[in-house]
Amino acid sequence: MKFMKTVLIAVGLMLACVPARSQTTAPAPAARGARVPQANWWSQAGGENGPTRVVWAAHKNPETPYKAPNKPIWHIADALKSHKGQARWEQNVLLTRDFDGRYVQMAPGDKSKCLFWADDRAWGWVYSGQVKVTIDGQEPKVLPKGWVFNVAPRLSYCLETAGSEPVVYYITTPAGQVPSYPDTEMPVPVKGYTYEKVKITSTGGYDSFNMPFFNVDEYGASARTGERFLYDGHTSSNLNIGPPLTQLPASTSWGHFHENMPEVWLNVWGNVCALISGEGVVHGEYGDLINANEERWHRATSCPNTGRSIRMAITPRSKEGQVHYFQIDQPPGN
Repeated sequence: MKFMKTVLIAVGLMLACVPARSQTTAPAPAARGARVPQANWWSQAGGENGPTRVVWAAHKNPETPYKAPNKPIWHIADALKSHKGQARWEQNVLLTRDFDGRYVQMAPGDKSKCLFWADDRAWGWVYSGQVKVTIDGQEPKVLPKGWVFNVAPRLSYCLETAGSEPVVYYITTPAGQVPSYPDTEMPVPVKGYTYEKVKITSTGGYDSFNMPFFNVDEYGASARTGERFLYDGHTSSNLNIGPPLTQLPASTSWGHFHENMPEVWLNVWGNVCALISGEGVVHGEYGDLINANEERWHRATSCPNTGRSIRMAITPRSKEGQVHYFQIDQPPGN
């Protein structure tokens, strides 16, 4: 697959959750003689309903390279194979400006230290086995395969293997940050840092967009659509449903790309086929992590004749809006 070095594109601003007010809404009637203000879409919140503009966008040439541990696709089967025979292990599979993602296996009886992140979330998804998750202010919950957990900032959490089998899960934590601990826990030493006892009054919690636990398998087997479990000003993790397909879209339909940020998907239901510029189509099975690097065109769908899929998107800046750069000769959204 060959992609154009420079293209004219149509640009959309997307706010992943709450749509901005439509520009087509008629203004309220004004009193006789009063001046009616004109709608100004430039001043509205980020959204996908502004007028189409044609702009120039910088597309890195050659394509933005992948730097370890990042690569177009991590197959969880490869991670399991490389750690075969080990009772407990971690495999780093994602490291960006915002996120540090890894597969983890805990042996029966294992329990993590309790810790929290000052200003950002941690969240994870259970691939196999069962894990007991304890979060400040929540009833501890044993999560089997297919469940996700979402830990709000400043809430301490601990993970413990439940049952007699190992648990394998994926977890995302803030990149480049050092955790804090409750005073009952002994911190793990970090080079260049000294832990001091201090006091805080800041709180964390949940709202209409965020929930501590979510059953993805139940969601995938249902007719429900459009649900999310994690969303704030820094982080979004949408559950994007791909409908069943009998064939992939045309190779001339490239999807979109983002400036300055990758788009990452964890395959949590079915099979995902993602077109990534410079890589072609990568085929993701249950548990695989797909990474469309900065400024690379990408388009994710279900794989043909495999039913529908759900990919857990991992992106920053959703609340403020992310610019989607589209091909000029394709329909909106490709």
